[in-house]
Formats: sequence, structure tokens, C-alpha cells
Amino acid sequence: MSVRSCLKAAGMVAMVIYVAGCDEQKGGGNTAAQQAPATQVTFVEVQPQTVGLVAELPGRTVASRKADVRPQVDGIITERNFTEGATVKAGQQLYQIDQSVYLANLDAAQAELARSRATLDQATKTRARYDKLIKTQAVSEQARDDAIAAEAQGKASVASARAEIDKARINLQYTTVTAPIPGKIGASSVTEGALVTANQEMTLATITQLDPIYVDVTQAGGRLMQINQGIASGRIKSAADGDGVDVRLMLDSTGDEYGHIGKIQFADVTVNETTGTVRLRAVFDNPDQVLLPGMFVRAFVDQGQVENAYLVPQRAVMRRPDGSAYVFTIKSDNTVEAKALTIEQSKGSDWIVIKGLNPGDHIIVDGLQRVGPGAPVTPVAAKSDDAQPASR
Repeated sequence: MSVRSCLKAAGMVAMVIYVAGCDEQKGGGNTAAQQAPATQVTFVEVQPQTVGLVAELPGRTVASRKADVRPQVDGIITERNFTEGATVKAGQQLYQIDQSVYLANLDAAQAELARSRATLDQATKTRARYDKLIKTQAVSEQARDDAIAAEAQGKASVASARAEIDKARINLQYTTVTAPIPGKIGASSVTEGALVTANQEMTLATITQLDPIYVDVTQAGGRLMQINQGIASGRIKSAADGDGVDVRLMLDSTGDEYGHIGKIQFADVTVNETTGTVRLRAVFDNPDQVLLPGMFVRAFVDQGQVENAYLVPQRAVMRRPDGSAYVFTIKSDNTVEAKALTIEQSKGSDWIVIKGLNPGDHIIVDGLQRVGPGAPVTPVAAKSDDAQPASR
């Protein structure tokens, strides 16, 4: 055999060995891939249920009534009959203004009434006498007409005198300054001896009614419209009962829940042009005066119920670039499947899902970063605390 033939044969043998080696390496890689262990993930099982829609809204407390106390007559303050910061009742005396001038005015008005009555009595007798004399033409028609006019003027004078008496009595009553509403009274701006004038700009004191108390909260106008449309279509069951919609409060200053349940009193019919929100006003009992005007609170407003909804932990929900939500679920063959969701709103640490899931679905909550659709997994049920996060 020639040298060229030997070299050719050797080359062919080497090629066969190389190809065989590559095939063996490739086959070994597939086997390794098939034998790779599945990723361990944690899941929760979800079931449909009736879920209450609770909106967490920022709010602020407002006094139910507030009255500035001002004098309605001029005079010197002779008494102050309340303790600053105390609770006062409607009609309780607060100040006393010197009555001397107003008592004199009342006496003068009563004297004027007596004079007017005497004048009227004389005019009435004269008119009656002229009525008899006119029949015998003992007096002229002009004299009788003057008597009738004098009697009418006398009646008007009596009426005017009575009005002056009423005015004098009213002004005398105004010298006793009383509380127009019940509530807590603040500091007094005057002391005994101070001169006050009718309807002056400076208030004597301010009374604030704290029980009941209002809480004004704001909600996005669009969200409120969605709730109303859902109730109208039957998708959402209204939360209103015979007494209205329930509201619970959380105090921002302490983080504690307020001990009384309030009711929605009304909702504004206009949307704020700047913020796009609608104001809702709730009324709360405040017997212990825990709530003071101006406090910041968080209100939890019951806005209805959704049937056949799912509570899904928020950490299990992912978003696509277009904002649509989805979750990874575990199929019966322990592979991953992605499911698109329709979310109603949040509820504590959960999302309320109204479309996209089936009863008994196993949703992956931990290990999401290590899996994808179709990937094999080793499912492990989440602990009860993880499966049902605390929701408000």
C-alpha cells in the first residue's frame, strides 16, 4: 500500500472517531437536561368567595357645628359666667352686659304707650260724639272727618309704642349673652369691664360641637363611578343598609382604630377640578371627644360586595409592559402556566381578582424568578399565614 493510501485511510478513521465523539457528547447533554431537578416553588390554593369592597381613603375631621359668640347690643361687660374650655349647653348664660340703659329705654317705651293710649281714648270719644252730632248737623262734615283721622292716628301711635316696647324688651334680653349651640367653649376674648358693641368683628368666644363629629374624605371620581356602575349592573352588591354605608376610622396619629362605626351622610355632586376627587362626608358619634376638628384620619368605606371573587396575594401578581396583570399557576403535570387576570381593587395585602382564575388553582407565590411558562416545578404548599395574609 502506498503512503498516500495509508494517509487517506488514517484520515477517515480519525473523522469517524470525531463524529462518534460528538454524537456521544450531544446525547449525554440531552440526558443531563432531562434529568435536571425541577425548581421548588411555594403555592397557595384559591377558591371563589364573596369579598367586600373596602376603600381606604384619606380624611379629616370637621366640627358638626361651630358658633362665634358676638354681642348684639352695646354696653359694658359686667359678668362672665363660664369656665374657658368647659362644655356649655344651648341657652346657657355666658356674659352679662350692663342693663341700665336698656331698662330705661323699656320704661320710656311703656310711658309712651300709656300716653298714646290716653290720646287714642280721647280721640275715640270725640269721634263717637261727632257721629251723633252730625245727624242733627250740629257739627260740620270737616270736623267729623278730623275726629276720625285723629282716632286713626291715635291707633297708629299705640301700635308704634307697642313696637318700641317689644324692641326695648329684645334689647334688654340681648344684654344676657347665651350659648347658641351646645359644645365646648374656647377662650374668652374679653373680661369684665370691657366695652362691646353690637355685631362687632371680634368674637367674645367660640363654641364647637364635637358630638357628633364629621369626617370628610375624598375618593377619585372615576373609581366612584365604577362602583356605581357595578352596583347598577348587578356585578357589585350594594353595601348600603337602612341606615346608610358603614365607615370605620384609623387614627393617623396613633394607628389605632376608632371605637365607633360611622355612616356616610352625603357625597358631593361635583368633582374637584384640580384633584379629580369627590368629597364624601361621614358622621360619627364622639361621646368621649376623642376626635377633635382638624385631625387626619384614614377612613375605610364599605362600598359593596363582589361574589365569586378570588383573593390573590399581591406578591404573586406580575405585570406585563402594557400593565396587564398575570400569575403563574401550577398545572396537574407540575408545569408552570401563565394566566391573565382582571383585578377589581386591592384589599389589604391581596388583590381582588374577578376574572382569569378557576376554583382550586395553585398560584405560585415564591420562586417566581426561577421559573417560566412550561417549566417543571416541585410544588410546596405555603404555610397558613402565607396563604391567607391579613387583609383589612
